[in-house]
Amino acid sequence: MEQEKEIQQLRNRFRDLAEKAFHQNMYTFSGFLGMSEQDVFYCMEEELRFAGYELSGGFELAERRMVRFGSPEELGFEVAFPIQCIHIEPMMKKFAEQLSHRDFLGALMNLGIERSTIGDIRVQEKEAYLFCLDTIAPFICDNLETIRHTHVKCTITEHFEEMTLEKPSEELLQVASVRLDAVISKVYHISRGECLDYFRAGKVFVSGRLCENNSKMLRPGDVVNVRGFGKFIFEEELGDTKKGKKNIAVAVFR
Repeated sequence: MEQEKEIQQLRNRFRDLAEKAFHQNMYTFSGFLGMSEQDVFYCMEEELRFAGYELSGGFELAERRMVRFGSPEELGFEVAFPIQCIHIEPMMKKFAEQLSHRDFLGALMNLGIERSTIGDIRVQEKEAYLFCLDTIAPFICDNLETIRHTHVKCTITEHFEEMTLEKPSEELLQVASVRLDAVISKVYHISRGECLDYFRAGKVFVSGRLCENNSKMLRPGDVVNVRGFGKFIFEEELGDTKKGKKNIAVAVFR
């Protein structure tokens, strides 16, 4: 019941933002949305299309993204997404702990800020790059001083292109077909039966949309997120083997 109430509130929020953008000739923005929240948006896509929209998380393949309502063609100008990137690094890297995504997120939540103000956190060894709303970035830089027992410093950076983001492993696999469950099973080394459990639990997303159809046929460029495992990109079919299986190429983010 509480979940249904939250979904309805989110739907109302999308409608309000779209109406405001359309009638006041301006851009409006949601906060950062998780995969399930983005699926609520996609379920309303046709209803909201009149306002124009775009999604971004600050970099390509971001999981948490914002919606910007408003059309550059209609408005005649464009406003950038209000996203900044913060580089979080230890004061003394030599003595720093190995910190996980959970460690960074926990420290941020302890500052009392809302989850919707924070996008993806890209963790690399003992440091991380955090994408967040520009309005909250100065507060984070001034107040995030410690993660677990490691003292850190935060710096706003504009050089996203220089960042070392996730690098997928390019893998060649053989599958019975390019059905979604068959590819997931092969990529993550789980049985087709175990795959179904993830579909039933609402943990499988294809290009940002919740997917409950385990027999969906993948197309080149599809980004598959499986909660608890990570994500991969289905790149292409490479032909059939002599035994009738299909060779495929995927880029897997481990």
